[in-house]
Amino acid sequence: MVALRGVLFDIDDTLFDYSGSDEAGLLAHLRAEGLLDRFPEPAAAVRLWREITRAEYARYTAAARSPSPSTGGPGCAGSWPASGSGARRTCRTGRPGAWFAGYTARRDAARRAMDGASAVLTEFAPRYRLGAVSNSSLPHQRGKLAAIGLLDYFGDTLVCSVEHGEAKPAPGIFLAGCALLGLDPHEVAYVGNDHAVDAVGARDAGLHAYWLDRGDTGWGGTREGAPAEGVRVIRSLAELPAALAAPAAPAAEAWRARTAFRRAAVPPVTAPTACGGRTGPASGPGRPAGSAAHAVRPPRRRAPGRRRTGGRPAPPARPAPAP
Repeated sequence: MVALRGVLFDIDDTLFDYSGSDEAGLLAHLRAEGLLDRFPEPAAAVRLWREITRAEYARYTAAARSPSPSTGGPGCAGSWPASGSGARRTCRTGRPGAWFAGYTARRDAARRAMDGASAVLTEFAPRYRLGAVSNSSLPHQRGKLAAIGLLDYFGDTLVCSVEHGEAKPAPGIFLAGCALLGLDPHEVAYVGNDHAVDAVGARDAGLHAYWLDRGDTGWGGTREGAPAEGVRVIRSLAELPAALAAPAAPAAEAWRARTAFRRAAVPPVTAPTACGGRTGPASGPGRPAGSAAHAVRPPRRRAPGRRRTGGRPAPPARPAPAP
């Protein structure tokens, strides 16, 4: 069993209580804007807000850039229902950017770390190399970690999708985090609250994947098929030290073993090289069916009495000289 030497963390709703600060800031802002009474209950406002934000966040991670509140991002109040009808109304100020700025200020005033985050990082700091990988921007996440007193645990060992150029669950961003730690993926654990984006993404990149499953609260992401093969489940950060003490092998290793077994059972068709040897599969990535590499012909069998002379019969053997 390979000993773990590093731990990478997701930030939002793993170390930082994003859901809690988001809800507190939203309700305070709606109350100040006179919009909260347009909902049957506060929970309905939170559900609508998160529906809007999920759609915008999907666009954000796909483009690896920040959504703009002034162009209809989650900060626009244009989706809040008007009182007594299904009609829509614009934000009271008529300026979505200003509306979003007011929400952001109230949200940031409610920032806090997740329960157990500081204790776990304090315990891990002497034992593991620590880092974070997040679908956000470095200035935003560094400011957030600094505000809740956790930035010093990481220093510059943060990778964010905006600067990196791709977002989780792409394997490259996880591997960039491992590179910052100076470790190979199989020496690193990744801990995150989103099953598909964090746990499965880290597993597919070859890391030890730990899914922080707090149930259906907050931003838990999709739960279909959870937990996937090769993903370890913890219910709180307090469970993490014991879970890391006996890490599961990365699922990628098991997949490689199964793939090797299948290849041994069914040898792949290979394409001939110019030297008469054999090289990789005749079809597959970069070699579409119907290509020259895919059209592999079986070798011809030479008829008796023939040699490699362009198909001409071999000359008759000369009689041995008389003694």
